[in-house]
Amino acid sequence: MVVMSYETNELTHDLQSALDPAIFARKALGFAPDPWQEQALRWNGKRLLLNCCRQSGKSTTAAILALHRALFYPASLVLLVSPSLRQSSELFRKAQDLLKTLPEAQQPGLVEDNRLSLTMRNKSRIVSLPSSEGMIRGFSGASLIIEDEAARVPDELYFAVRPMLAVSGGRLILMSTPFGKRGHFFKEWTSKAAWERIQITARGCPRISPEFLDEERAALGDWWFRQEYLCEFVETVDQVFSYDQVMTAITNDVRPLFGGGSGE
Repeated sequence: MVVMSYETNELTHDLQSALDPAIFARKALGFAPDPWQEQALRWNGKRLLLNCCRQSGKSTTAAILALHRALFYPASLVLLVSPSLRQSSELFRKAQDLLKTLPEAQQPGLVEDNRLSLTMRNKSRIVSLPSSEGMIRGFSGASLIIEDEAARVPDELYFAVRPMLAVSGGRLILMSTPFGKRGHFFKEWTSKAAWERIQITARGCPRISPEFLDEERAALGDWWFRQEYLCEFVETVDQVFSYDQVMTAITNDVRPLFGGGSGE
């Protein structure tokens, strides 16, 4: 349920924008979302996977969701996590830039605004973090965690992130371009767990022309093109055995050499 912000300005009294991030994007930010972005903005679950090609607009979509959460849900903690501080700072900067597009009458009022975080007068915070398990563990009660380039984020960091949502009941977004058949992003995408999954390839992005894609396929080769533009989880170039071969070879009929737990 949306709780209106402590701030009394024009925006926080716009019930349509408060209830629908897609309307917020159009009316308040002047941003016209693509159909897949509208689907993501209107997602109302707890877990979302965005498997998107480069330049599809996933970072802008995530920044809008982060900003909407902070504006309309007082005392929210929104964490932006990426493989590096530079990447999480870029996503944070998108949220800052979107905030600046709001008319003065709709500005929420900031008590802190720096390179890595901002705090609104309604006590909501947006914080960008690098791929550091130690820094992540210093936060609790997150209402929204957005993991950018999730296919390249270490699994240990992902495992440290999930418990932060246990008490708050917060939401988790993993968004990335694939990076081989490995890691938690691939595992969650192919699992039967209750995630909402949205895939957008370059062919579904209206801003990427067929001519550019033909040029990229010729320049990058099939492996990189399928991964970067078609959002396919392909085997790594130096992999001796395929993922499917490894999974087929696993059996419970053979006793493990190590870690069997028998104590013999």
